[in-house]
Amino acid sequence: MFSAEYKQELDKITNKYEQKRAALLPLLHCVQEKEGLVTPETEKDLADYLGIPVVHVHEVVSFYHLFHQKKLGKCHFSVCQTTACALRGAEDIIGHIEQRLSIKPGETTPDGKFTLNVVECLGACEIAPVMQYNDREYRGLLDKKKIDELIEKNK
Repeated sequence: MFSAEYKQELDKITNKYEQKRAALLPLLHCVQEKEGLVTPETEKDLADYLGIPVVHVHEVVSFYHLFHQKKLGKCHFSVCQTTACALRGAEDIIGHIEQRLSIKPGETTPDGKFTLNVVECLGACEIAPVMQYNDREYRGLLDKKKIDELIEKNK
């Protein structure tokens, strides 16, 4: 269960909502920011805190690619693979990252520095192919040179 200090932070978030359970998304963001991922134990703790079935929390965590269920590398690439990105070379970008880092989608390098994920639409089709870099930044009009620069920067 959450510490008293942690619970105060969660209470601050839930107090903004008429129904406590409506705070699920911001609570998940808070937990992930603090812990780096959302574990099954945390899902259960949040469900208990909100008074909802744990399956409801898990459905949200597993639906949104922004919530991570396993530890990610220091640098993680979430590359869009849907139509606009696929038509503009996402498969080549994914393949290049796989080749450069010797990992497949869903994997992290042995040194814990890099993770590659393939995701559905990031909503930035105008700059396809696009990826989300470290959950904070979109990088678009990707090519191998841009990928290589990011990898070198984060080695």
